[in-house]
Amino acid sequence: METLLPLCNLPIGSSSKIMELTSVGSMRRRLLDLGFAQGSTVRCIHFAPSGDPIAYSVKGAIIALRKEDAKDILVKAEDNTDAAEGCDLLYEIKP
Repeated sequence: METLLPLCNLPIGSSSKIMELTSVGSMRRRLLDLGFAQGSTVRCIHFAPSGDPIAYSVKGAIIALRKEDAKDILVKAEDNTDAAEGCDLLYEIKP
């Protein structure tokens, strides 16, 4: 069983592979246009002092996303890191 976590739970400096986008409509299209596509590697770069937004590096660009939008991007951690205190959601995917 594979555990997925929302992108907003990724600790600073950690990389992950994007497994799924759960957003719909224009927000889904916008995330895909920015490079947040299934299979892409994303790295958490920086949290704003207030904790929101969070900066991510994806496909050579640095993009800031609100937690509200980042929670719709499900990732699998590649660095064997634990989830940070972000949006506090975890998903288990059964094969």
